[in-house]
Amino acid sequence: MQFKKFNLHPNVAAGVTAAGYVEPTPIQTQAIPVVMEGRDVMGLAQTGTGKTAAFALPILNRLMQGDRGHVRALVVAPTRELAEQIHESIVALGKQTRIRSVTVYGGVNINPQIDKLKRGVEVVVACPGRLLDHIGQGTIDLSRLEVLVLDEADQMFDMGFFPDIRRILKQLPPKRQTLLFSATMPDEIRKLAHEVLADPVTVQVGNTAPPVTVSHALYPVEQHLKTPLLLEILHHTDTESVLIFTRTKHRAKRLGEQLEKAGYKAASLQGNLSQNRRQAALDGFRDGTFQILVATDIAARGIDVSQVSHVFNYDIPDTAEAYVHRIGRTGRAAKSGDAFTLVTSEDGVMVRTIERKLNATIERRKVEGFDYTVPAPRKDIEFARPPRQPMPRRKPQEDKKISSHGGATHKPEGVKPHVPGRGAQPASSRTHVNRARRGN
Repeated sequence: MQFKKFNLHPNVAAGVTAAGYVEPTPIQTQAIPVVMEGRDVMGLAQTGTGKTAAFALPILNRLMQGDRGHVRALVVAPTRELAEQIHESIVALGKQTRIRSVTVYGGVNINPQIDKLKRGVEVVVACPGRLLDHIGQGTIDLSRLEVLVLDEADQMFDMGFFPDIRRILKQLPPKRQTLLFSATMPDEIRKLAHEVLADPVTVQVGNTAPPVTVSHALYPVEQHLKTPLLLEILHHTDTESVLIFTRTKHRAKRLGEQLEKAGYKAASLQGNLSQNRRQAALDGFRDGTFQILVATDIAARGIDVSQVSHVFNYDIPDTAEAYVHRIGRTGRAAKSGDAFTLVTSEDGVMVRTIERKLNATIERRKVEGFDYTVPAPRKDIEFARPPRQPMPRRKPQEDKKISSHGGATHKPEGVKPHVPGRGAQPASSRTHVNRARRGN
């Protein structure tokens, strides 16, 4: 089947051709016709299956008819990276349509977003928090919205966005087409789908299992030897683009710096970076400026780079689903890929959970010539703060005051000493002072 079977508007079809699309993916084959019919859709598909085009093309096709200059389609995504990725796809596919799209997310100046919204756009791709800011300030008009897309709904739930999503839903017209896409289907997502979708068509591709083109391997190692082992594996592995996942922002930053010192073209992607630096890291990874990108899970579903040859889990993820999403960044477009995970003795439970998800035992590997017996370094105590010495207890002294006779007398308990200038003032005097302080 080819895209021409969808009978897209000629200007939309031109974008498909320019993007190099020939045959639709399974989710595109199933979703595009029903979305074009105006039906609500519950889409269940993992990252990398082509679901962005599955909703972007029908939306562009719909917007070719009707008024321009106001928001008619809203896509809500969990991360800035994913929002930018969706926006770029809409712009590329709609290049011949003159349909305008804008991204709305935090971490950047809100004023340029307000200016673009004032000039008139048809599509908004937004993260929940900043979208609510615009709604609260009255800088976005969603009263004529026709299509709502909730993308990566399970990740939005994991990131705690569901209260924001429900606040956003209250601001939207009840009569609309709603598309909800999720990689997994926990009970919370089913409940949300029941609330927001009307007589939906369910589109499911696969069972969120990892791509069959990905091979898996575990590298048991002590925590303090992870970085040396990673460098050893990289040194003996033929790689193209490498994506490395860590559990924390600090670790991503530090590991990126260590890889740079080791001579690799590496960058880190984590939440403490400004949006410009995050975008520069992503762009550099896409165009080959950086061979290695070290990221936290914020990027697990927001990176669309087809040539990733290896995914390293420097830290094992917290769930089997997160493992699937991480390694889904390789083995794309029928290419082969490798997923290597460094595991410690504390990771046994999660390893077994992942193996049940894969329905297979993952190969354990050891790197020949690597010294696994190096002991953990002692904590550097040279600059450690010495323990605080206990202060000697001082005997409390009795408060004294000088009597009018010059003799010392005991101050009655609970009575504060008189401080000159702090005595009671008449009400009129206090009012005058307060007014002076306020500049009245």
